[in-house]
Amino acid sequence: MTKWRTLALATIGFNFSFLIWFSFAPFTGPMAEEFGLSVAEIGILASAAIWLAPFGRLLTGWLSDRWGAPTVFAIVLAYVGVFSMASAFAESYGVFFVTRLIVATAGITFVIGIQHVSEWFEEEELGTAEGIYAGVGNAGAAGGALLLPRVFGEGWSGPLFESNWRAAFFYTGIVSILLAVAYFVLGEAAKSEEKRQATKDSANFKDWIYTATRYGTVVLALAYVMSFGLELSMNGWLATYYREGFDTDNLVLASTFAATFSVAAGLLRPFGGYVSDLLARKEKNILPVFTGRYREQWTFVSLCFIVLAMIGMTLAGLSGQVVLAVAAGFVVGMGCAFAEGAIFAQVPAMFPNSSGSVAGVVGGVGTVGGIVYPLVYAAPVMPDLHTGYAVVAATMLPIVLLCAWVFQPHVAERATEDGFVASSGGTATGESADD
Repeated sequence: MTKWRTLALATIGFNFSFLIWFSFAPFTGPMAEEFGLSVAEIGILASAAIWLAPFGRLLTGWLSDRWGAPTVFAIVLAYVGVFSMASAFAESYGVFFVTRLIVATAGITFVIGIQHVSEWFEEEELGTAEGIYAGVGNAGAAGGALLLPRVFGEGWSGPLFESNWRAAFFYTGIVSILLAVAYFVLGEAAKSEEKRQATKDSANFKDWIYTATRYGTVVLALAYVMSFGLELSMNGWLATYYREGFDTDNLVLASTFAATFSVAAGLLRPFGGYVSDLLARKEKNILPVFTGRYREQWTFVSLCFIVLAMIGMTLAGLSGQVVLAVAAGFVVGMGCAFAEGAIFAQVPAMFPNSSGSVAGVVGGVGTVGGIVYPLVYAAPVMPDLHTGYAVVAATMLPIVLLCAWVFQPHVAERATEDGFVASSGGTATGESADD
């Protein structure tokens, strides 16, 4: 069936986008040596990988509603591939930094795929389908951490390049261009012309402003800061953390440690979406509060889990036991997966005719965590490389409290209508799945 081909195509495209997005992470050691970078500068590089994602996701979410996902996805994969190949030839750090900044926009493909999948699947399957798409897609970071250092090892000797990281960037760029062609040729925008037209009609600036400022959109975007934003920060930082925090000089070993987080954050995400679907379908309350708001209850539990797991990450690191720190990283990845799956089960269910635009806002704002958190981890004022996780956990508490307010039944039932700019009356909203 075409919907399953769409899911497979979007998942493969996003999985590789994630791989190429964080393809720099396993090679921070040799790159730092070649360009003379400090640990703090590596933290800036990890943060810079997210700089363009917020605006890019806001834009491509709307463009996907307007033009259709296959066209937008193909364009992004094509230019990302070109600049990845260009970064392999960079001789100065300035040129390298700029080209990798553009390559890092591969992360904006997330909202394109979210929109594409939502155009083909019914509401009762959305959480699971989006969870599979995003979960397997996010695991591309783990694939990169596990695969790239092994294929392009420290002793790499091959055509065109002597540097292993240069070879990795060049050949992944070629694959990206090939995937762009495949997506454009094989992708179909929506399950029907009526569905395509309804989505296209909602893609105007007035409706975008309206949906972007609803309470539901805003609170899910902030929740995504502390889940997906956290995941981004860890994907770009953990290989450095395990290497520098525990004196692990082995590049492959440090990347493998980091990959355990990415595996959990990626492959467990479908479970987060499935549980949200299951609770909504069975109308089952799992909290004594937020009665009747089944998806909201699961999202709130997942967010609380993340805060506790981050505190555990600091405690495990301070123990000096790398095995405990790796296990703690896996648990943090679990929390990210559950919350992300829960959040993107809610997005298309709440806004069925503007899922691309809302996904762009949620996904775009969510990436801010990936920019800010690495700067906290590597901040010179931190007494060590372990304390930053607890500091980040503390900054998450206001978001959890805001969610607790919006998820109350009397607020949540109008969360797609009431907002920060205007009251009810917009045309782009849909009814909440739990109403």
